[in-house]
Amino acid sequence: MAIIAPCITAENKETYDIQMNRVAPFAKRVHIDLADGVFTPNTLISLDEIWWPIGVKADLHLMYKAVMPYMKQLLVHKPHMVIVQAEATGSYFEVAERLHAFGIKVGVSLLGETAVDVIKPALAHIDHVLIFSGDLGYFGGHAKLEYLKKAEEIKRLSPAIEIGWDGGVAPANVHTLVLGGVDVLNAGGAVQNAQNPQKAYDTLVTNMKESL
Repeated sequence: MAIIAPCITAENKETYDIQMNRVAPFAKRVHIDLADGVFTPNTLISLDEIWWPIGVKADLHLMYKAVMPYMKQLLVHKPHMVIVQAEATGSYFEVAERLHAFGIKVGVSLLGETAVDVIKPALAHIDHVLIFSGDLGYFGGHAKLEYLKKAEEIKRLSPAIEIGWDGGVAPANVHTLVLGGVDVLNAGGAVQNAQNPQKAYDTLVTNMKESL
């Protein structure tokens, strides 16, 4: 069953708290963006400052050049999942081994120009692949639906793997995204910029279910 996961993309604690509190009453799973300014033109909130409501699954998207220096903080938080960039440095296998040992799922995010071939050697150790179609570090990306070809290729190689999508999720395209193989639709601006976030979320869920 596909799910809508509201995104938290904040440069400071005040904005983070506002965004999290907007979605806390209804979100079952949230997608928290973290960036060190290497892959993004900005830096986002520190790992030390993040939180999420009890009972909500939290996926941490680490847009960091290196992951291992932050491993201790990640293990303390013990999120549902940590998503790292396929373009990051260091050993993905080492990162996955450490996180899996603590019951934390591990995902890999592919930037638009990054081919699926890059992650083929590690597919057996990957729980989730995030297809990124937006603007790193900001809301308001455009859903480049041609990237659904990546979802098709990944599912062919590993049918059980979970596919996420980040960038331009909107009521008009959730049907197409789910039919294209996406399991987790990370919704940023569509929810956070709405006058009524819960109504916007409910509309996405309704449109998504119509495609199931």
